[in-house]
Amino acid sequence: MQNVSKTLYIPLYGKALVSRKGIILSDPTAERIWAEAAFPLKGKARSKWLAYSMSMRAAVYDGWVREQLAAAEQATVLHIGCGLDSRARRIGAKACSWYDVDLPDVIAERRHHYTEEGNYHMLAGDATRVDWLSRIPEAETGIVVLEGLCMYLTLEQVTALLSAIRSRFAHTLVLMDCYTTFGAKASRYKNPINTVGVTETYGIDEPEKLAADAGYRYLGQQSMAPEAMIRQLKGVEAAIFRRLFAGSFAKKIYRMYSFEA
Repeated sequence: MQNVSKTLYIPLYGKALVSRKGIILSDPTAERIWAEAAFPLKGKARSKWLAYSMSMRAAVYDGWVREQLAAAEQATVLHIGCGLDSRARRIGAKACSWYDVDLPDVIAERRHHYTEEGNYHMLAGDATRVDWLSRIPEAETGIVVLEGLCMYLTLEQVTALLSAIRSRFAHTLVLMDCYTTFGAKASRYKNPINTVGVTETYGIDEPEKLAADAGYRYLGQQSMAPEAMIRQLKGVEAAIFRRLFAGSFAKKIYRMYSFEA
């Protein structure tokens, strides 16, 4: 498995950890897969603070997808850069068509743990190329999750991906997280992803321009560390996490944006 693909084990570990603790996110599938995979993460990649952060991020995405499906339950969901995530199971998606998309080596690993059935599909595809999108049926509404992906793509690649996705749907909704340019530079050599050999990351500073260039309307920025989730941590842990991951400095490094077309 190539280095970028190996980063999937970092959020998997985090979701398994918090699920075992009974906080933030219930994910028995992550617990089971982590126990089976036992990938040798080291250092910051096994930080409980990072586990809390990534799990909160995942829970925010879960809530957003649920909200969009409540308004359009027959929509098509694209989770691009899905890794070994179990979002379709966590939110109980049934009526929608769901496509979990990632690089071929990731999908090959994913097939050891998941089975395609009903409206659920796994699709091998590279986010830097858009040929695989022709395999996604055109639909009225597309709900697109770009979680933990855009920091590995250049601005031009993100723009091209968003533009190509928009062409498949009459109505497209996107939620994505990314580094700022400052965040990408600041974290390049002190980042948990370094433990699996990844050092090159990219940032986005002008979401409004990105949206316009890709044919979308910028809807705004969302919190990846809601206060209600932070309060699930115990005592001093909540205070430390709030300072590290929910303060003004954290927002200078890492952000979450939503778009609509």
